[in-house]
Amino acid sequence: MPTLRITNGTLLTSGPRHQIIAGDLYIQDGRITHIGGGPTTADETLDARGSVVIPGFVQSHVHLCQTLFRGAADDLELLDWLKTRIWRLEAAHTPESIRVSAQLAVAELMCGGTTCALTMESVHHTDAVLEVVAESGFRAVVGKCLMDAGEDVPAGLRETTAQARTESLRLLDTWHGQADGRLQIAFAPRFVLSCTETLLRDIAALARDKGVRLHTHAAENRDEVALVIRLTGRRNLAYLHALGLTGPQVGVAHCIWLDEEELDILAETGTHVLHCPSSNLKLGSGIAPVVEMLERGISVSLGADGAPCNNRLDAFTEMRTAALLQKMRCGAAKLTALEAFQMATWQGARALGLEREIGSLEVGKAADVTVVNLDTLHAAPHPDPLSALVYAATAGDVRHVVIAGRVVVRNGALTTLEAAAIRAQARQAFATVATRAGVL
Repeated sequence: MPTLRITNGTLLTSGPRHQIIAGDLYIQDGRITHIGGGPTTADETLDARGSVVIPGFVQSHVHLCQTLFRGAADDLELLDWLKTRIWRLEAAHTPESIRVSAQLAVAELMCGGTTCALTMESVHHTDAVLEVVAESGFRAVVGKCLMDAGEDVPAGLRETTAQARTESLRLLDTWHGQADGRLQIAFAPRFVLSCTETLLRDIAALARDKGVRLHTHAAENRDEVALVIRLTGRRNLAYLHALGLTGPQVGVAHCIWLDEEELDILAETGTHVLHCPSSNLKLGSGIAPVVEMLERGISVSLGADGAPCNNRLDAFTEMRTAALLQKMRCGAAKLTALEAFQMATWQGARALGLEREIGSLEVGKAADVTVVNLDTLHAAPHPDPLSALVYAATAGDVRHVVIAGRVVVRNGALTTLEAAAIRAQARQAFATVATRAGVL
């Protein structure tokens, strides 16, 4: 693999020992070998003058399969959003349409500086998503959605408990560790209302046995919480905990409507909260108590969620929104720029179990790196580069993106995917899927 030198930048390392370093970053064989110095020549040099060099963003909750439905499910609350639009559209997916959706998502994510994501896909056609991730150079932990129950679930999304287990194991056996380790498999029960108790217990035990991540949703919407209580007699997190779906290998998206007992469960078990502030606002779901979580030592990371409930897959938007919402709730000193940056990088890596591999700029780690231009009107004069990154910069400021030592975005342009072709294919694929789903 060619050596790579990123020069003339300001390095923001993130991680538990965050530093700001002026100097170069040197990459060899896909890994960081020097920080702040190193050899002065390389096979390729990327100029980072006027820019910050950061670990690539790690988004801990997205749905690549939903990107094709951007703008097709606006102005609805969660349960109506699912039942009247998203489930119908997901059920109408084909392997070809889901491939286009994943290409569109990965292209947007990489252009915006995200180098890795934890993604929950639909019930079927997950191989197509994994193929896109492998071909594009992206890094991802991918889970097939599990759904063996639920009201108003289309036939195209229904599966038996045995089918959910069998297909998850097949994906694990086929894909886990592929693409030089960039691909991992998670088990992804959608949420309590679409999974039987048998499936939840079984998949939790299976995840522990196989040593893989569990990825689910909980406590996103007040009506959802009320239905879970009616169905199980317990609140979301308490019920998941009783079935074994908590712990350091578990990531739970949203966690807005929690009581004190549930916050204690998260803290005591080391369960990761996957915070999606823009999605929570757009669906009218609420604002998660992130400050209280951080004060308890709960791991909180960031994700854009799906394009139909956010419209953007933009880590910059999520950092800024997460910080501003908590300042409004708890005061201007809360959720600092550094905390937001770490939630978008190192904490995301922790949620995926990849903190030894990615999430911070450290010698020996995989070279997943993003270069962000701060020499712009909207960021000037940026006396504090971290403040400028979190509060002023945008996805359009991303200059270069490197994943595992490979340049996937150079001077703002994709190198592994064709943006124009993807946009054209997405328009055609959406029209076909929406017609099949009966939502046009």
